[in-house]
Amino acid sequence: MNSTLSEDVKNVVIKYLLQNAIKYDGKPNPKSIMGKMLGENPDLRKLAKDINQNISAIAKEVEDMGLEAQKQKLSEIAPEMMGEKKERKKKEIELKNVDTKKGVVMRFAPNPSGPLHLGHARASVLNDFFTKKYDGKLILRLEDTDAKRVLPEAYEMIQEDLKWLGVKVDEVVIQSQRLETYYKYGTKLIEMGHAYVCDCEAEEFRELKAEGVACKCRDNSSEKNLELWNKMLSGELDNVAVRLKTDIAHKNPSVRDFPIFRIEHTSHPKNGTKYVVYPLMNLSVTVDDHLMGLTHVLRGKDHIVNTEKQKYIFDYMGWEIPEYLHYGILKIEGPVLSTSKMHAGILEGEYSDWDDPRLGTLRAMRKRGIKPEAIYKTMVDIGIKQADVRFAWENLYAVNKDLIDAITKRFFFVANPKKVIVTGADNKTVELRMHPDKDMGMRTLTFDGEIYLSGTDNVEVGKMYRLMELFNIVIDEVSENVVYAHFDSEDYKVAKENRANIIHWVPVKDSVKVSVIDGDGIETEGYAEKDFAVVKEDESVQFERYGFVRIDKNELDSDVNKVTCYLTHN
Repeated sequence: MNSTLSEDVKNVVIKYLLQNAIKYDGKPNPKSIMGKMLGENPDLRKLAKDINQNISAIAKEVEDMGLEAQKQKLSEIAPEMMGEKKERKKKEIELKNVDTKKGVVMRFAPNPSGPLHLGHARASVLNDFFTKKYDGKLILRLEDTDAKRVLPEAYEMIQEDLKWLGVKVDEVVIQSQRLETYYKYGTKLIEMGHAYVCDCEAEEFRELKAEGVACKCRDNSSEKNLELWNKMLSGELDNVAVRLKTDIAHKNPSVRDFPIFRIEHTSHPKNGTKYVVYPLMNLSVTVDDHLMGLTHVLRGKDHIVNTEKQKYIFDYMGWEIPEYLHYGILKIEGPVLSTSKMHAGILEGEYSDWDDPRLGTLRAMRKRGIKPEAIYKTMVDIGIKQADVRFAWENLYAVNKDLIDAITKRFFFVANPKKVIVTGADNKTVELRMHPDKDMGMRTLTFDGEIYLSGTDNVEVGKMYRLMELFNIVIDEVSENVVYAHFDSEDYKVAKENRANIIHWVPVKDSVKVSVIDGDGIETEGYAEKDFAVVKEDESVQFERYGFVRIDKNELDSDVNKVTCYLTHN
């Protein structure tokens, strides 16, 4: 293979061409290897021009070898480049007792107190995963029978969040619109002698329950209870509840004669004051799970007691009990997940909105640039283990990076910038790829003596630094506002010998003002290179040596004259 390159350099080029050729059935693409090769071998960057002049000829000779010979050659000179190790395939999670002929019917049942957060994502994703896997049906059931916990706009927000997440809803059910149905089954339980109307004071009943002693109301006849029940429904009674008869001596006091209906005078967003009797969760959930034909119910293990309570109703009514699966608690550290705290913080001005980056809502994840596919895959990977599990942000970020790394343009950005005046160097323009491996266009940076460096680089007088893709400088003076430096050399080897840190830079001329808001809500000001001005809102890009960001607002054509971004992750 004749070329003007040294034998060592030529061998490096051959390795990358062979690896590329094997990947694409023996036909190497010289353009696609340059970014990767120079990125992994920065000492070759100064030879990029010579390599470009020779690479096509070398690629032709590699192609002429044929696929088998290419594999043989690469295994001899660089066996580590023969291919990535295949990941061990994880066993896909499954449900037990699935009737493949009937399929499955499952439900995701949030309270509409606000938009969905990461905790909700696990339940919604797993239910969606299984209904798709078994060609089943997923019901979105909005459990809004507690008017005090309902945020009117959440009805739509939840459905928007699920659509963004990729969760397919087959039917939407709103519990507040089903009160007459719950009354019907409440009446049946009373008629059958399995429920009674209780007018005991709360503290009195609590004491009796703790001692395992029945209250006076428990022995009322069904006729008496029906009379009281009808008065409840007509609004003639107050401060009463309907209780389900269970084991009054049950080992868990909360299971003993638990309430299934209560009086509620709070105006409901959908019902106003039309109704004053509302079911409690264990009654409405059981009735709906039966009537909607639920086959499998996924829920956290904190609902084990509720499952036990609901089984009483299933047994009394003679209904088939769904298959229950209780998974461990997902411990998510960091962002706020309490809907009530989030809402209070928004009203008080502490948070900008439901998509504030400090919150754990899906809207906040979206604003930061986290892809829904990354959240979905992460939740499926977490699965349905019964043990508690810590939510690993690094896992989510790794999945997200895999999704966006190949489609994000690269730019230089300097945070908390320092102006640097460099003497002794000629003006120079460097042309860089928007992406190291993909054809996304080129970008140019022109050095004219004045540049910005990141304030976090903390340059020191007398030390050498390598400006990325440019040359080596030595710092002469560091003042409060300006850093002075002089040109030293172009050779990367000199920088390596002097253990010089490689730092990125942005020309002062035509630089783009940028604000980056991180996950703690902290805003950092800085500058990006001029070609960053082409970015569009909602686009994700990578600031080299800084991190991935999502473009929220491009206001360069306004008086604001800056681009606002949200930090996705490093």
